[in-house]
Amino acid sequence: MTDFLGYAVFLLSLIVVIGLINEKFTKLTYEIALMIFSIAVGAVLTFAGADFKGTSVNGLLNDIRVFDLESFLIEGVLCFMLFAGSCHMQLKDFKRLFRPIGILAVLGTLLGAFLYGALFFMVSRVLGLSFSFPMCLMFGSIVAPTDPIAATSILSKFGLPRNISFVIEGESLLNDGVGVALFVCFSGMVTMEQGGGFFEVLLREIIGAVAIGTGVTLILFQLFSRTRDKFRRIFVSLLSVSLSYFLCEKLECSGAIASVVCGVLYATLIERWEERHGKMELEEFETFWEILDNLLNSILYVILGFSLVRILQMPNVILLSAAAVVCNLAARYTSVFGCTCLMGELPDGYDRRSFSSLFTWGGLRGGLSIALAMSTYSMLPENIYHIVLGCTYAIVFFTTVVQGLTMKKVYDVIQKNRPGTRA
Repeated sequence: MTDFLGYAVFLLSLIVVIGLINEKFTKLTYEIALMIFSIAVGAVLTFAGADFKGTSVNGLLNDIRVFDLESFLIEGVLCFMLFAGSCHMQLKDFKRLFRPIGILAVLGTLLGAFLYGALFFMVSRVLGLSFSFPMCLMFGSIVAPTDPIAATSILSKFGLPRNISFVIEGESLLNDGVGVALFVCFSGMVTMEQGGGFFEVLLREIIGAVAIGTGVTLILFQLFSRTRDKFRRIFVSLLSVSLSYFLCEKLECSGAIASVVCGVLYATLIERWEERHGKMELEEFETFWEILDNLLNSILYVILGFSLVRILQMPNVILLSAAAVVCNLAARYTSVFGCTCLMGELPDGYDRRSFSSLFTWGGLRGGLSIALAMSTYSMLPENIYHIVLGCTYAIVFFTTVVQGLTMKKVYDVIQKNRPGTRA
């Protein structure tokens, strides 16, 4: 209990102090500021730990390093973060823009995973790394899904057109489930789980998760819609997503997919209920999930900042990180460009090249990629595992900080060079 409170005090102190400094002075996007300042604090503690061996400073640094981020994400907060992002979907817009969102979320993620895997496999051959092709495909499925939390909180601040912004957010939300499904598929190849057993696992992960998320939500929404107590509605929603995730973990299904299903179903059922019975008072419900999402997101970015300091101490990390980032950008652009061939008329009158450039630079990565990378510990050799984890951190850092900070400038350049917009 003391250790938990110590971690909580330390993390919340950083969140509050960094937030105040950013609000008063730096005025960066909140998530970017959290990661940058956390890296700086982690670097200071690293040098302090090197100078004061055996002191409390070094002990604190070691505690931070062994913080179980995988458990924190997968077993603790990932389900709530996914639910919070999906339960506020504007379904009317989703229906109207279903074709581009669906193509990008499904086909785009699949293409992105294959292309990244192929590119990184070639890089591994050149560098003499012992990556098999299934390992590279699994790595591709880890970094292919874009992050709904980063997309919503960072990209929404740059004045993107409403339709484009919604497609980015919708794709980021739905491709989490696709990415997890691909990860299950490719990780099965890595562990030699082939034939009927392999497909059995894949179907259980996907279909089982959808069935559990749907069943739990349909049952518990009856309680949600029948009570007028604002707090009980919040409790029921918490129970819905946590129970769905818990059952999936016990039955070896994808809790991430179930959480997204649960959130989208809540948005759908609320919309249908209001069409029949009138406006449902959900101010407290929406405020609660917004606050919880912001808090968990803040903790995540602080921990990621500290973790990056540890990753930078790995051998050849600069070369491998650069290769990972370049492969990611190339795979993302190619997959999005390929998807535009099937979309027909693009949202807001974008041409294929401008649309692909915007969605490549707006394809931010986040917590799900880190969680999936960490979950490969038991199936990869230690040296390969550290490379996958380090390169995933590099991609998350680059997309969040570099792409996030320059998104406005890139958007302005794309707008200026779009056909029909030149003066």
